[in-house]
Amino acid sequence: MGWQPNYRTEAQIYAKHILQTVKDPKLGILYQNDDFGKDYPIGVRDILGDNWDKVVVRSVNYEPTDATIDSQSAELQSAGANVILVAALPKFAAQAIGRVYGLQWKPVFYMSNVAISVGTVMRPAGPEKAVGMLSTQYLKDPTDPAWNDDAGMKTWRAFMAKYNPSGDTTDVATAFAYGSSLTMLQVLKQCGDDFSRENVMRQAENLHDYANPMLLPGITINTSPTDHRPIKAMQMQRWDGRTWVRFGNLIEGTSV
Repeated sequence: MGWQPNYRTEAQIYAKHILQTVKDPKLGILYQNDDFGKDYPIGVRDILGDNWDKVVVRSVNYEPTDATIDSQSAELQSAGANVILVAALPKFAAQAIGRVYGLQWKPVFYMSNVAISVGTVMRPAGPEKAVGMLSTQYLKDPTDPAWNDDAGMKTWRAFMAKYNPSGDTTDVATAFAYGSSLTMLQVLKQCGDDFSRENVMRQAENLHDYANPMLLPGITINTSPTDHRPIKAMQMQRWDGRTWVRFGNLIEGTSV
């Protein structure tokens, strides 16, 4: 059972936002050729349905062993895409940002949530090269000054200072690890004195409106025996050259 919104759900949210905000979208998708990346075209298709061929002008992939994604980026530009969705891990995400910038191409640019860390993607890519880029968030971003006085983030920073002083507190992955660990702690608390595998799974499938302090306001964790998607909602955000700025209401994916 995963913790973060699954990749198919995330792609559904992007597709919903594209249809709501982009006039006559011509979408190009670049994704990693594995189970992670393949979920993004699937999620987009969930929303577009029979309109896939009317909206998606090109869908290309890359291998995790590839040296660059330069040719794939150029292919999406040549296809006439005015919107791109990149489903990549940090190394290739940073490359995509640099390549699109270098081509002087200005599509509406959506980047997968796993590749938007300030510390591991935005700064290495060149933060000025990604101004206006869109993504989603469900966690409180450690670099967002809006959370400077947030009680949950203060507790996390104190935890990091005590137990992981060499950890990068600009890397959202450290906040992710802490948030997912707190959820596991909640499951163990619900177990009482019965830590059998059966009861651990029973409690993991029985989380109701659990308010994890690392999640954005309004997002709660809910599971059931037939629903293994703890987090289903995300909020859109835009890179301003320094940090990610959230906007709009929470958007939920579609059950399939």
